[in-house]
This record gives sequence, structure tokens and C-alpha cells, in this order.
Amino acid sequence: MSTPRHHITDALMSLYRLGGLPTPFAVTVAAHLSLCNECRATYEASLVPGGLLLEMSDGTPLSPELKSSVMGMLDDSPSPSATSADPVLLPQPVRALLAEGEPNWRRVAPGSRQAILQNDSEGSLRLLEFAAGQTVPEHSHGGNELTLILQGSFSDVTGTYRVGDLQIADDTLDHAPKAAPGMPCICLAATDAPLKFRGLIPRLLQPFLRI
Repeated sequence: MSTPRHHITDALMSLYRLGGLPTPFAVTVAAHLSLCNECRATYEASLVPGGLLLEMSDGTPLSPELKSSVMGMLDDSPSPSATSADPVLLPQPVRALLAEGEPNWRRVAPGSRQAILQNDSEGSLRLLEFAAGQTVPEHSHGGNELTLILQGSFSDVTGTYRVGDLQIADDTLDHAPKAAPGMPCICLAATDAPLKFRGLIPRLLQPFLRI
């Protein structure tokens, strides 16, 4: 797996640590942490009693004891849960939401399908799959969206996102993500408001797709 290049922001990390994120966003952040050593190291360090931050804030070098404690926690961190039979690597935070053990995929368009994991007052959390080379209909956002890549990759106006990368979008982003050639792109997407599609057909289908 490639090393993620698009990470959690400090603000998201803080909200997650304090339990201030709605479930769809908390699960997505947790899934990214399970795939990204860099962000997991930052998160684990923030949990050290007495604070890694306290030692670092006054310019004092990190003590060997505290460094050893942080590294010990990282060694104990759970890795994503998967078996050789899994069609895609699903992080444990996602697996925990699957009552039947596997996603309940539903076709939404030719070459596209989704599995809704949560859709309520807290927001929406779903797995999305797009065929290699397929472009998602152009849309903006009614609120915030986190998208974590689990397989393949996609590109849009903001760059290219590969396995483990987290795209953070808000109502200022208008894009049409395109899956790379080679394999389907599968991602985990959390939103707190419906998307705003530009095309007529996606808008007509949106109530049935609950996206």
C-alpha cells in the first residue's frame, strides 16, 4: 500500500480526540488513522498522559522515557482487519458497522454502486465504488465531506488521491472526481448534507440514492 499524502487536519484531529465529531466523520477519521502511520503517530502522541505537547511546547527535548511510551503504543495499535479473501481492504472501524460482515452493495448507475452504512440526523456514511476510468457527475456540497480512498485512486481539481488518502471538502468545492484506469475506485464517504449535482439526471435520481 502506498504511503498516504493527504492527511487529517489539526482541527479534525482535535475534534476526534475530544469526541466532538458526528459518527460518520469519526468513523472516517478512525479508518484513516488505521491506514496512515503518520497521523496515527500524531494521534497516539496526543493521548500520552501529561502531554507530549507539554514537553515540546517549552522547547524541551522529548525525554527517552516518553518517546519509548509513544512508540510502544504505536506497536500495539490495531492494523486494518482483512483476510486474503476480502475483495477490498476494509479498515476495522468500517468492519464494525457491517452487521452481515460484508457491505450491502446496491447499483446506482452503470459501473457504480454504493453501500449505505449510516444515513440519519448525524449525517451519511457510505462505501462508494466507481469503475476504472469513470467520472462522478459534477457536483458541489451542501456542507462538509470526508472521502477516504480504500482501493484504486481518483483525481479532481484538487489533485490525485490514492489508498489511505483523505480528501476534505466543503461547500466551496465543485468537482467531478475521475477514477484512474486499472481497477475500480472504492472509497468511504461521510457527509453532513446532501450533494448538489449539476446535471438534471443525477438531481432527479438523488432522492432515491439518498446521497
